[in-house]
Amino acid sequence: MAFEPPQRLVRALRETAPDGDGWLEKLPEAAERAVALRELTVERVQVPGGRSSLVVLVRRPDGSPAVLKLAPPRSRPGAERAALSHWGGLGAVQLVENVTQDDAQDGVLLLERLHPDVSVRSLPEAKALLEAAGTLRRLWVEPPAGHVFETVAERTGRQAEAMRAGAGAFGEVAGLVDAALGARAELLGAPPEGRLLHGTFRQSKVLAGERMPWLAVGPDPVVGESAFDLARLVRDRVEDLIASPSGAATTRRRVKRLAESLDVDQERLRGWTLFRAVESGVRALRVGRAKDAELLLEFAGWL
Repeated sequence: MAFEPPQRLVRALRETAPDGDGWLEKLPEAAERAVALRELTVERVQVPGGRSSLVVLVRRPDGSPAVLKLAPPRSRPGAERAALSHWGGLGAVQLVENVTQDDAQDGVLLLERLHPDVSVRSLPEAKALLEAAGTLRRLWVEPPAGHVFETVAERTGRQAEAMRAGAGAFGEVAGLVDAALGARAELLGAPPEGRLLHGTFRQSKVLAGERMPWLAVGPDPVVGESAFDLARLVRDRVEDLIASPSGAATTRRRVKRLAESLDVDQERLRGWTLFRAVESGVRALRVGRAKDAELLLEFAGWL
């Protein structure tokens, strides 16, 4: 079978590819090798799929359904494997293959099959937020002893440097960048106890399952405070918020409701929501996604 990567994946990875990166070109061969090694039967490539990995629906030699996932090194598949192993299926998709760390360097994960076309995002908004928040709560656990996960301070430190550069290149966002960087500095000054976080949580990352009604997929794990993880959920369906005459008020109510339902400090959630929205908006500007940037930065201005 020809493993043609979906166009959404191709566009997203090309936006972030370092010079000389050839992962996309080698992907079909790597997928063929992973399938053959595990004696899998391929059903189809998931389309449109994600923005950081190739997802293939497969069956194992015993006929049981599974998902084969291949991700480039910059998507940190080793960290994803470690987080999924630590969660052990509680709130998140399960690993169905045990491999050594050396074997995992190729960025291949074999996962339980969920319902890839049914996410929490398919529910009405209020119900979707409730189910997503409940799933996220289960993931906030103590990180394993001696973990090597990136911290919120480390990840946002890299992002802050890129934001400063973006503020110079796109002067119209300088005020929002300053506000976001100021919020980050204040938040990191007195952080609560760190937990293992999903890192890139949103409604589309919660899929229907058989073991449990909803399970999270696709983590980019990080260790830090819960408000950082919850912040991305606040802006879900941002296009609908922007289109609504009451979008700003709805956003403020959402911050309050999510903070209260998950025992997170409301001001810390607002601060991280601001930082993450501005960071995403500046990044969208940098790679030429002007429409996405406009939505994100308008949303950030409400905070």
